[in-house]
Amino acid sequence: MTSTETNVTSDENQPPVDPNAVTMSINGRSVVARKGELIIAAADRSGDYIPRFCYHPRMSPVGMCRQCLVEVEGPRGPMMVVSCMTPVADGQVVRTDTPQVKRAHEGILELLLANHPLDCPVCDKGGECPLQDQAFSHGPGESRFVEEKRHYEKPIPISDIVLLDRERCILCDRCTRFADEVAGDALIHFTSRGNNTQVLTFPDEPFSSYFSGNTVQICPVGALTAKPYRFKARPWDLEKVESTCTTCSVGCRITVESSRDELLRYQGVDSDPVNWSWLCDKGRFNFEAVASDARLEQPLIKRDGKFVETDWSSALRATAELVSSALRDGGAGSVAILGGARSTNEDAYAWSRLARALGTSNVDAQLGDGLPSTVYAYPQATIDEAANASTVIVLGPDLKEELPVLHLRLRDASEKKRSKIVEFGSKESGLTRYAWKHTGHEPGQQVAAVRSTLTETAVVSQLGKGSVVVVVGRGNLAESPEFTMSALAAVMELVPNAKVLPVLRRGNVRGALSAGLGSGSAVDILERAAAGKINCLVLVGADPLADFPDADLARRALTGVPNIVSLDTFMTTSSSQAQIVLPAAAFGEKDGTTTNLEGRVSQLSRKVTTRGTSRPDWMVAVELADLLDVDLGVGSVHDVFEQMVSTQSAFRPIDRAALKSSPDGVLLAHVGSAPIASPVPDVPERAGFSYRLVVSRKLYDAGQNVANSPSLALLAPGAAIYLHPLDLDRLGAPAGSNVKAIGARTSVVMRVEADATVHRGTAWVPFNQPGGKVGELIDASALVNDVRLENL
Repeated sequence: MTSTETNVTSDENQPPVDPNAVTMSINGRSVVARKGELIIAAADRSGDYIPRFCYHPRMSPVGMCRQCLVEVEGPRGPMMVVSCMTPVADGQVVRTDTPQVKRAHEGILELLLANHPLDCPVCDKGGECPLQDQAFSHGPGESRFVEEKRHYEKPIPISDIVLLDRERCILCDRCTRFADEVAGDALIHFTSRGNNTQVLTFPDEPFSSYFSGNTVQICPVGALTAKPYRFKARPWDLEKVESTCTTCSVGCRITVESSRDELLRYQGVDSDPVNWSWLCDKGRFNFEAVASDARLEQPLIKRDGKFVETDWSSALRATAELVSSALRDGGAGSVAILGGARSTNEDAYAWSRLARALGTSNVDAQLGDGLPSTVYAYPQATIDEAANASTVIVLGPDLKEELPVLHLRLRDASEKKRSKIVEFGSKESGLTRYAWKHTGHEPGQQVAAVRSTLTETAVVSQLGKGSVVVVVGRGNLAESPEFTMSALAAVMELVPNAKVLPVLRRGNVRGALSAGLGSGSAVDILERAAAGKINCLVLVGADPLADFPDADLARRALTGVPNIVSLDTFMTTSSSQAQIVLPAAAFGEKDGTTTNLEGRVSQLSRKVTTRGTSRPDWMVAVELADLLDVDLGVGSVHDVFEQMVSTQSAFRPIDRAALKSSPDGVLLAHVGSAPIASPVPDVPERAGFSYRLVVSRKLYDAGQNVANSPSLALLAPGAAIYLHPLDLDRLGAPAGSNVKAIGARTSVVMRVEADATVHRGTAWVPFNQPGGKVGELIDASALVNDVRLENL
């Protein structure tokens, strides 16, 4: 072989050169970075820490604090640059620890501390404060300033949850950037000028953002503090474990932090495929409910119409007798189980195993507010794929209200021009102003709206530019889910290469359905119960009287069941109808796994002891099975997990080693093929003087976690009917007055308000709000629901 042939062969064996890679030097060591990467980010990857206050990797750089100054070799010799604003370059030489850099750091810190109060002993940030840490590591050690420090009134509440101490603020611009760039709620900003510059809200406009707690977490000093944690503990008193939030189905990664066996704080963890460290305020602050005095602590049995405390052995024996009696008198079909979506995968699997052993298929983890489980048979997308798709088609609820952090991810995709959003809805949502195209429609008209919009020339062109993800969920509780499934089928017919991201809101609904808690339908089960065909109903964290859309059907169903057993953390309206109430362990009190909306399985961690004698749901199922002479073959949560992953096909990619090596979680296996599209139901005509009902959820409602968290309980807006301003004018009722809403079966009186985001001819009512019950107007058997409004 000639030398030329040898060189050619050698070149062919070389790996391809990355055109975006640049080689630079940091403190004398060679570092490979990416074009466009900032010096501070490259230094972080190489292990060279550069101090900073304003820089945050999830927000745009602003160079406000100047603390990240470094020395870079330039054509005229070394010069000082701001590393959070300066991109890397090939051959660049960076030094972070020269005498000049150290003097600059000392000078910046001395100026920052000139007016900063030295109140670390009483500051909530003390012990985890970047300013405190860097004053020790990079500061001058003493100050030359002897003048009186600047003073402001402190603290001032800028929202119902967040307090501001302006004396501590170092004007890093983190909170204001987050509010503007990430949350889209630019309600907090700099005011005044020069030495009087300060962070404030606008007059008479509180910082009423669903994401305000994030500003407390990212604040580098103690300027922003949260009422629920204020003066509760010191960082060195806290014990923490990493876990997954189950408030909704996004599955944000968090740390669960406690002191003296009491949950005191949740903090966001930067999980790249899921939440980017952001949390909604509901998920961040509802830890208060875990320690609520209203928690159930002992099993209860109803005697002579009143609940009395009993021990677990007696309660479980009585439960077994009720189930056995139902099986003898009515067969397996007379036993039903509702719920399981608030629990772990292991809890859901144990109850599904028990149901199968008893022979009943009357099992559903949803409460008539989701979609058929066949939605998971379509090609599935992840959150990351949705947030990076060329086109995102939204056929679902208001994500800002029901799945807030998913809303942030899609908003970011739109604002950064990665994606164009095509939204369909019976009401404008929080995502509408970021949508490339919004198509409004009356309930029941989704299919026509989809076919009309997706065949427009501009839309067809956009759909052909790259990947397409369909975000689909239940946008209206007052219409049949068949319309949404038919609309999804129409999208997949027009865009056959699209992937689907189902967005069912309940915390672990996908895990519960995958574990087997979905063989029945909640609507069918409650209709059978109302007809007297269910002799024993087990509620596993379910409250049909509050959560099922059709209030009349739920009421008739629970009245028609002679024996009800409730396993829950609180005494709900449905639990009060039960014969036996069993206390369940809450979030933070049990180990296990959970599955988020994209099918990502991640770990839940126990941090505090259970309240009273509460038990995990799986343990109750196993002990009840023993009393019914059913051996589930498990004795611990680890046994349940191993049996679940070995028997349930969707969970087979999951094992302990995979979960341990991947804290962000492991995706479920895709099971099934796309369902056959069903014909589109015929939509009845709307009478001229009636309004088509649109019912959806707000972030804060009358749910148990909100109602039992003092910091959140008063944030629920309350029940009201919202009409388009022109429809309200036609009605002749002033905004804020009461009107009578007349449905097919009954009528309710509610406050009426004007809302320009409501489409003409429709009436929007938030679900499960204090002060009213829109469920009285919903008939679950109807395709759509109409109401007439009378001015009182």
